[in-house]
Amino acid sequence: MGPATAGPTEDTAGRAPAPRPATASARRNRRGSRAERLAPLVLLAPAILIIAGLRLWPLLLGINFSFTGDGARNGMNVGLDNYLTLLHDPLFRTALRNVGLLVLLLPVAVAIPGLLATFIFLKVPGHRLYRGVYFFPAVLSPVIVGAIFNLLLAFDGPLNALLGGLGIGPVDWLGNPDVAIFAVVGVHIWATFGMALVVFLAGFATLDSSVLDAAKVDGASLPQTIWHVIIPSLSRTIQFVFVTTMIGMLTSMFGLLYVMTGGGPAGSTYLPEYYVWIQQGQMNQPALASAASTALFLIMLVVGLGQIGILRRAGKED
Repeated sequence: MGPATAGPTEDTAGRAPAPRPATASARRNRRGSRAERLAPLVLLAPAILIIAGLRLWPLLLGINFSFTGDGARNGMNVGLDNYLTLLHDPLFRTALRNVGLLVLLLPVAVAIPGLLATFIFLKVPGHRLYRGVYFFPAVLSPVIVGAIFNLLLAFDGPLNALLGGLGIGPVDWLGNPDVAIFAVVGVHIWATFGMALVVFLAGFATLDSSVLDAAKVDGASLPQTIWHVIIPSLSRTIQFVFVTTMIGMLTSMFGLLYVMTGGGPAGSTYLPEYYVWIQQGQMNQPALASAASTALFLIMLVVGLGQIGILRRAGKED
């Protein structure tokens, strides 16, 4: 009688057999899954390299340059001297104060395109015409916008003539230090809210219409629908518009400032980006300008992260 053969699960010594080698199909599946995981990284690599080479590396160089001196101390390490100079410069403190004003006015700058996008989405009469009219200022050059509003807001311009007809005294829109910054910010909001409007309309395209229908059936008014339905549903879109609008206010108002006020009157309309240009282009202090640029970057980072945190908490509470 021949020797007994081992069972399918144990050998003659009672031990479990060694695991079988992976089949060719299993190896192919593993290679395929690994390729799928690496594919996004390969596709993103060129964009990442471009951002790192053209954005991050110059940013690091600028931060490093902000710790060097100007003039006789050119190239010397001066530590935090440039930042201390900024803190003691009245013009830079005015620029920081104006940044605080922009933060306070930011909800208005976001609410205007948000409400207009809501009316367009609800298809008020003439909504197709309004969509084109509202977006038109976004394609104009800031220099052209500034020149137009210089004429409209002149002391003897059309706006003051209209106010005079209503019995209201003329306002020195661009010559009064207490009014000029509000005038420039208002013009900037008018000139740029078209892009935010497009973003809001894209957000409305993802909105579930059944939710709006349910609110209408429940008898919700328009303000109630906006507050309790539309705003919570578009929380991600609102976050994006808040951050991009704030960045635009801090980095895209140079053209208007240059044309409309030149930083005046008495430096009252200075913003960090305009201060950077003055120090670099007119005062020939590139290291101090680099310190101001670094401060502007930190301001945008802190304000942006703070806005996202506040909006996320508000969304969770709703």
